[in-house]
Amino acid sequence: MAEKKKKNELLEWTKAIIIAIIIAFILRTFIFATSIVEGESMEPTLESGERVIVNKAVYLLDEPDRGDVVIIQRPSKNYVKRVIGLPGETIEISDNTLFINGEKYQQTFLNEEDLQRTGNSGPIEVPDDSYFVMGDNRGISKDSRNGLGFIAEDEIIGRSEFIIYPFSEWGKTR
Repeated sequence: MAEKKKKNELLEWTKAIIIAIIIAFILRTFIFATSIVEGESMEPTLESGERVIVNKAVYLLDEPDRGDVVIIQRPSKNYVKRVIGLPGETIEISDNTLFINGEKYQQTFLNEEDLQRTGNSGPIEVPDDSYFVMGDNRGISKDSRNGLGFIAEDEIIGRSEFIIYPFSEWGKTR
């Protein structure tokens, strides 16, 4: 009798472990992932070496919104950038001021120093199913202005939600 109880217990533990592995795989593949920030292009919002949790499911039900910090998948590497221009909008940067469809846009996520390094660009119309992105560290960021070009919707892996490492920097990324 004790032998049968041990076998049942072992079987139950095996089932629980297999179910946990399957759930972790599903969550990691379709819902959440982690990403490491490389480089200084998103400073001061995100610093090089920080690990973030990426919400992969959010854009299954919704579309990227202006201000979202997104992870972009390109063949050579992934990029972390902020969505600035939405499909069909006209983006212009003049005298370090961002204009969207001719209206000045307040970039509350940037400090005055970063605003002064934005430069000039455009006017340029964002194609349908594409986005215009920029890094928060405007002076050194490779983004839609200078190398990345427009970002297709299917290149966006997900939205960065939380900084999880280093532990002293825990918090939302928005």
